[in-house]
Amino acid sequence: MAKHSLRRLLGLIPTLLLLLTVAFFLIRVAPGGPFDAEKALPPEIQANLNAKYHLDESLLQQYFRYLGQVVSLDFGPSYQYKDWTVNELIAQGFPVSLTVGLTAIVLAFFVGTMLGIAAALRQNSTVDYSLMGFAMLGISIPNFVIAPILILLLAVYAGWLPAGGWDWGVPSMVLPIVTLALPAIAYIARITRGSMIEVLHSNFIRTARAKGLSESIVIRRHALRPALLPVISYLGPAIAGMISGSVVIERIFSIPGLGSYFVQGALNRDYTLVMGVVIFYGVLILVLNFLVDLLYAWLNPKIRYDQKR
Repeated sequence: MAKHSLRRLLGLIPTLLLLLTVAFFLIRVAPGGPFDAEKALPPEIQANLNAKYHLDESLLQQYFRYLGQVVSLDFGPSYQYKDWTVNELIAQGFPVSLTVGLTAIVLAFFVGTMLGIAAALRQNSTVDYSLMGFAMLGISIPNFVIAPILILLLAVYAGWLPAGGWDWGVPSMVLPIVTLALPAIAYIARITRGSMIEVLHSNFIRTARAKGLSESIVIRRHALRPALLPVISYLGPAIAGMISGSVVIERIFSIPGLGSYFVQGALNRDYTLVMGVVIFYGVLILVLNFLVDLLYAWLNPKIRYDQKR
């Protein structure tokens, strides 16, 4: 297991290098620059700005300069947010995105697994069809449609919750978290149902029942852990997706998270800000997928990565 973990960690380096390289050159292919505006700057001011941020160098020189900064964990200054570095912007916005994303995925995991188990235990019943019907509805309707409906019902008509804004209070968190969690609840419920049905028809479950164990013990001690393996594999990219993919939710609910900085940076051609967010989220996704591998081995003792084949 230790050898496998070390190999996986070392394997993250070329993946990150490829991500950095593609993102660096791709953002510069887009028309426009960080200091373009409706009113063109005087040539001498434009030249001074390019010299200050090394934009007057060749692309390869800029690339290797930026690569050296990233190795030292310095994403450079923001071109648009004056007197702010990209590291400071990430440190300011990420806790908000992390709070929304992690709370949403925890809610989705517990509610989704409970619904999936309930549907699997009542396979082909009215309960099963109803739960999976709602799950398909949750998968089909995108977040940007769910969010206005919840705002209209719970904020405008009922007046129970604020329609937007962020103050680290529970009321301001409810709508964005629920909106972000609903599609994940639907996916997890369907994954759990299919996996649980397959596990319940396995030979070791029949053996456990033949020994006279109660159904609740069979589910909790024998069926639950192997049934959760597909869910765990989904959670790795799902967590990163919720933290990094809440851009629409942050814009709709006026949340000052990292997604808002990313969108604004892309619109303003703020190269360093966009690159910093992309690399940061790339590391996050790779690390979470690595942790999923470790959880696999813990949930299923039959999985041994270091065994020779």
